[in-house]
Amino acid sequence: MFGSLGLPELLIILVIVILIFGANRLPGLARGMGSAVKNFKEGMKDDAADHKS
Repeated sequence: MFGSLGLPELLIILVIVILIFGANRLPGLARGMGSAVKNFKEGMKDDAADHKS
């Protein structure tokens, strides 16, 4: 689905995100997204370990 996104499309998405949220809030949003992905991956690992036992 997202395989066809190129550099121009990603830049347009970035500009839209900056316009919606503002440049000052972007670092906080990035940290939140990073921690959410990290927690999701840890949860997947824990779930896989539970099913092996």
